[in-house]
Amino acid sequence: MNPQEIVFYILSSLTILCAAGVIFSRSPINSILFLILTFFCISGHYIMMNAQFLAIVNIIVYAGAIMVLFLFVVMLMNLNSDTEPQKSMVVQVSAVLSGGILLTVIIAAFKTYSIQLTTGHALNGQTDIGLIKNLGVILFKEYALPFEISSVLFLSAMIGAVVIGKKDEVGMSLEEFDKQNVN
Repeated sequence: MNPQEIVFYILSSLTILCAAGVIFSRSPINSILFLILTFFCISGHYIMMNAQFLAIVNIIVYAGAIMVLFLFVVMLMNLNSDTEPQKSMVVQVSAVLSGGILLTVIIAAFKTYSIQLTTGHALNGQTDIGLIKNLGVILFKEYALPFEISSVLFLSAMIGAVVIGKKDEVGMSLEEFDKQNVN
């Protein structure tokens, strides 16, 4: 076995263990932390496939932004086990049954699907398909206008989220405003 296969098996085992931690953890905070670890392990797989851009984006977007958002939402909701509704046995059995059916379909799809790999310009066994330099050249030469339009769209979405999340104090009377500020 070569060193790449050893690293692959270690990363795969760690990914499966962290994903199982997401599923079987009782605490929502621990589930989110296990999910962050799963995303880091998946980024390791991307790096092994010479897709550095996907690895960086996976860490920045998923592990960095979305998981922190999940963590803040769970912390703000203050979920406790005594306030969570208990699932009935029928719901639990149906969840296990539907998960088993989904697993069976995925396994059947993998058995019938044949993967045909295409290689790019091979240099020392590596391809240059997933490199950030190539993506940057294409993105900023051929797709500069859509890239800038999407950045304006994201900026307007952030401003809209701030405006929607802001409390409306215009409709308050002066006495309500004074009571709120005194307390």
